[in-house]
Order: sequence, then C-alpha cells, then structure tokens
Amino acid sequence: MHAAAVSIPPVVASFHTNWPEAQVVNLLEDALMTDLAADGKLTDAMTARFVHIGEYCVKAGADAILFCCSAFGPAIEECRRQVAIPVLKPNEAMYEELVAKNGTVSLLATFQPSIPSMLTEIAAAAKAAGTTVEVRPQLVEGALDALMNNRHDEHNRLIAAAAAAQQDGAMIALAQFSMAPAKVVAAGMTKTPILTTPDSAVAKLKMLLA
Repeated sequence: MHAAAVSIPPVVASFHTNWPEAQVVNLLEDALMTDLAADGKLTDAMTARFVHIGEYCVKAGADAILFCCSAFGPAIEECRRQVAIPVLKPNEAMYEELVAKNGTVSLLATFQPSIPSMLTEIAAAAKAAGTTVEVRPQLVEGALDALMNNRHDEHNRLIAAAAAAQQDGAMIALAQFSMAPAKVVAAGMTKTPILTTPDSAVAKLKMLLA
C-alpha cells in the first residue's frame, strides 16, 4: 500500500528481482501525505484509514500487507493489531539490518515528516537488539521535488551526492521507497554499504510467507 505513486515502481522492481513468484497488488492513497503535511501530525482519523485499508486487504484475499509510507508508523502498528495477516511497516526490515551491530549509520530521507518517527523506531529496534547505534539523519533537499516533477536523474544525483558526503559511518540507509533507484548511482560514489527499504522488506516478506 502506497501513500505516493513514486514508491510503486521501486517496490515492484524489487519484487521482480528478489521474489518474482509473488503476486503483487498495489493500492494507492495519495491524500495521506498531503493530509499529514497539512495537519502536521498523525491524527486518529488517519490511523482509522490505515485500519480500514488493512481490513480491505484481508477481504480481498491478501496473504500479507507491505505499507510503503514511512511517515505513518503508529497507524501501521494499529492496523497490525487489528488484522489477522502479517503487516509489515516499510522500514522495519531495514532497521533490523541497521541495528544488527553497534555503530554509526546515516539515514537519508527526502520527506521531512518521516524522520522523527523513523528515529524513534530505529532506537526501539536497537534497544530490542541490544545494540548501540548512533543515527545521523539528513534531509536531501530538493530530491523529492525533483522526483515529483519527473526529474529522475536529478533526484538520484542529489541522493548520491548526499551519500558520498557521509563520513565514517558503518552503513547508509535510504529511508523512502522512492529513493531506491538512486542506489546504483550512490554506490559508485561511496564504499559504505547502502540499504534500501524495498529490498530489505521484500526479503523479510518472503521469509515470513515461506
């Protein structure tokens, strides 16, 4: 399930590469990002929308739900509590990789409202894993605007430049699903390992449904 159309191609591509046997159905509710930006916080009404989406997916016969909208963690958790199939938050699989050992990681994001909830979730994941992880968050200014205006090369270039500027970190994480296509460019500009949310999420879903 997506809150922005730009997240659809990266996750479809990741399924095609890493789990081609899976039947993927994409749902888009692109008013969520607009409403979150307007309200400035996650509201009860937004959370209820996530629960309704989860119930719809169950009725439609889904075996699992992957939410691809990183700014709505608490709403996705509420959905998970209320439906009987696996529900995966967009970044949780990547977080598990980030906190597997002590160290410093760089978190690059293109959507500012997603950063606070992601930092909270990474801290919780590190606590659960018993590791100490320092997270350096950075908003890649202008990247999302470039992507929304079909300037894909500029989007990827800005993210790659931000990745290349990271120093002394054990890992770089690209926070939004829509950032995944920039990995190829970024990997040519840094030796630091780069994680993307689609690849981590698809790998975990495949394991959960094996």
